[in-house]
Amino acid sequence: MYSATTRDIRVSVRAYYLEDQSEPDRAHYVWAYKVSIENRGAVAVQLLRRTWRITDAQGRIQEVSGEGVVGEQPTLEPGESFEYTSGTPLGTPSGFMRGTYHMVEIASGLAFDVAIPAFSLDSPHGGSVVH
Repeated sequence: MYSATTRDIRVSVRAYYLEDQSEPDRAHYVWAYKVSIENRGAVAVQLLRRTWRITDAQGRIQEVSGEGVVGEQPTLEPGESFEYTSGTPLGTPSGFMRGTYHMVEIASGLAFDVAIPAFSLDSPHGGSVVH
């Protein structure tokens, strides 16, 4: 599991290779990733947007951004957490992802960014690669 904390918001990610959805002979590899966002601070926050940078084994970068996560813009009171699962395909047998959640403190309206830790996307179809 990969974790990072920014301004009392802890983000933890675990990635899983999906063999049943991948087609290595067609250079199509798929991963699911489970994210937990925990508010360890003293004020309520809301996740408004996300930005992902997905890098494949050849160094190609795809940037994906949009409103919320999985169709939601969750509000987290102090001590609350939000979990979701999503996924990504790659054209190479490995890569990595990292990103940013764009959040706001509910009471003050103060906007801030929270780091999503870089995490490795590894399949059994490539050699050992350290990202």
